[in-house]
Amino acid sequence: MLLLAAGAAAKGRDVSLAQNQVLLTERHEGWGKARCQACHVLSLIHKNAPHIRGIVRDKGFDTCTGCHGDNGTGARRPCLVCHNDRDLPLSPLQTGTHTHDFDRFEDRPLTDQDCLVCHQAADMDGVWERNVDLTRIPDATGLADPYRHESEFCLRCHNRDHQQPGFALRGLDYRDPLIAIEDDWRHIDTHGYPKGSGQRTYAGLRSPYQYPEVLACTECHAMHGTDNPKLIIDDSRKGAFLLPFRDAGIPVRVFSDIGDYSQLCVLCHQMETPVEDALIDTGNGLYGVHQVGTNCTLCHTHGRAAQVGL
Repeated sequence: MLLLAAGAAAKGRDVSLAQNQVLLTERHEGWGKARCQACHVLSLIHKNAPHIRGIVRDKGFDTCTGCHGDNGTGARRPCLVCHNDRDLPLSPLQTGTHTHDFDRFEDRPLTDQDCLVCHQAADMDGVWERNVDLTRIPDATGLADPYRHESEFCLRCHNRDHQQPGFALRGLDYRDPLIAIEDDWRHIDTHGYPKGSGQRTYAGLRSPYQYPEVLACTECHAMHGTDNPKLIIDDSRKGAFLLPFRDAGIPVRVFSDIGDYSQLCVLCHQMETPVEDALIDTGNGLYGVHQVGTNCTLCHTHGRAAQVGL
């Protein structure tokens, strides 16, 4: 029985990794059966996935459908059984009152169903691959084409004319970044494709950031939880992915309020020639931006051609 279980486990693993994803299909020998333990021995599975083997062993068979789907049973897929602040606190960071809960009028904790909107078939291998770990959402032509950039995933919902069924962003001004950002990011916003224009309010970026760089939305916006409005990151570990001190595990707090985004901007921006109050600590231990403590959006905002915007 033990050898049979091991063989079934191996066969199931091969099937689940077909087409670079872990969801079980009808090819799975146990398709339609709810009791994974009828064929699989918990102590024998995930030998080739040591980063999750321990937590799966501790949590038991309740975790199976979270990664491998319902196996044709219609069972609920739990994500938060493992992806929570206690068991996987840094993968990803999930703290704060504001989350990407698909409701503009209410902030509530993320649910398993919210996770599956964006991560329907993630392969859970610990390596971030946008065309594996993100749900394929149709583009303007109705095709689920691969994402050339991580932000393209965001733009397939946040746009003016091809929003997704069930996730429409209604009741917004035509210029609101939530729906205008696709046009802005591609044509105006200097954090998007219009790169290397040479237009900038002041020079200076923290290494290894460079002005021609195209940034992802998640550099500044935390999808899984933040204490800041507009999903602005409240901790450098939730974004600013190129920063050396981020990988060193040294968190830098970010507080944004009434348009003052100094603590956010200073994560990447640092004036080469300090002017005005550019040597003043923004309040999180860093300095390098001007007009500290004032409303940055008076001059810098998504999609604004004058002053080149954010």
